[in-house]
Amino acid sequence: MRNATTRLSILGGVLLAVYGGIVHAAESATNKTVPALAVEPLAGGSLAKLGLGLFAVVFLIVGMAWVMRRMGGLPGTATGALRVLGGLSMGTRERVVLIQVGETQLLLGVAPGRVQTLHVLDRPIATPESNKPGKGAFAASLSAALQREKKS
Repeated sequence: MRNATTRLSILGGVLLAVYGGIVHAAESATNKTVPALAVEPLAGGSLAKLGLGLFAVVFLIVGMAWVMRRMGGLPGTATGALRVLGGLSMGTRERVVLIQVGETQLLLGVAPGRVQTLHVLDRPIATPESNKPGKGAFAASLSAALQREKKS
């Protein structure tokens, strides 16, 4: 976690330094001292600065997304070993949630600031195929519509 944060900080610092150098070079290339109020907002230099800034921000976003993808995603994301099988609202802010961790199923009580194990099931509850990813009614309807589209 700390390594990933350090890498992102270094990448952000490098990108900001490069952007600052480019903006400084563009300003020194004009070699004019003009009061801030005298600059027209739609002048060529102002538009170039705006475009360069926009490019730098988009590049920064794409670069950080690439780094996050290379590192394996955000820390703390589910890997598939933990699944939420169902849930039931017990009040305005309280829920009962059935989760599966490997072969074990747990019934949890979830409230603001607190999660408590209510019961560990001896025999796992058989879940219908519709609860598994890609096997629901919407997925079946979509695949049927795609099959009809391919045939016509």
